[in-house]
Amino acid sequence: MSEEQSSVPVIIRPSDNPASPSGAFRLLVIPVAIYSVWMIVTALFEGDLRLFPYADSRGIIVYTVFSCIITGMIIPVYSIRESFLTGAVNMFQIGFISLRRTFFACALTIFFGYMAMVLFSPFGTDRFAFGYTFLLLLPTAIASVMVCWVLLGTHIQAFVRDGGTVLSIAAGSLVTAWLFCFTSFVHSPPVNLQPSLAGFLVLGLAAALFFFAVRDVYAASIFVAFGLTVVMADRIGLSGMHAVMPAVYGSALLAVITLLGIHRYFVRNFRTVTLPG
Repeated sequence: MSEEQSSVPVIIRPSDNPASPSGAFRLLVIPVAIYSVWMIVTALFEGDLRLFPYADSRGIIVYTVFSCIITGMIIPVYSIRESFLTGAVNMFQIGFISLRRTFFACALTIFFGYMAMVLFSPFGTDRFAFGYTFLLLLPTAIASVMVCWVLLGTHIQAFVRDGGTVLSIAAGSLVTAWLFCFTSFVHSPPVNLQPSLAGFLVLGLAAALFFFAVRDVYAASIFVAFGLTVVMADRIGLSGMHAVMPAVYGSALLAVITLLGIHRYFVRNFRTVTLPG
């Protein structure tokens, strides 16, 4: 699914001045509002219920559908669509690139991520516990990438674009890393708060730099999922994992299918056209 496959022309409206009230509203206020709603829904369906330490099949599915898919993946598409129409973002910037690049980016991310887990896994040699945790957190990782970087990161960069590339990347990375760090408060309570916050901040900075360097939403989601298995290892209950594995498999698959559907929607309806002059 590459940009070249799109055959549907799109009329691009003139981009709003980022410094204008309408530009600030579109690039900052709406994305931050979506981020806030996502945080609230995550707290309601996961954090308050302590879903990760005491997982149940129904809770996993409900959390995945309402927090990860509807709030974390589908709702951001509206804001991104409007930014497409004003020329603020394009397919490459939001991380939906060619199938060939995505394949190689994901393959390398999986390879190095798995090697890191072999050496530093918080679950030791228990590969089943690692696989369970990775798949359980994969929908959360995809939603985090969609909200924090595909939406907020690209829109913050667009807002400060006139300041140059260095300012754009620095602002997008630092702000989104802290916003990602704040999400640790809405997840199931950690055993130790201070190390958990430091872990989320480091992961947020690493994920931001990874996303803006690679510009692939799939590889970034895998990267964040590997990272979450480390920083959230103390929040995952493993006693009943065999009973809920079908729900975990189904939720992970549903989140991936939704991401593929969003990619297909953008490819079929938008393409970046460079105008002369």
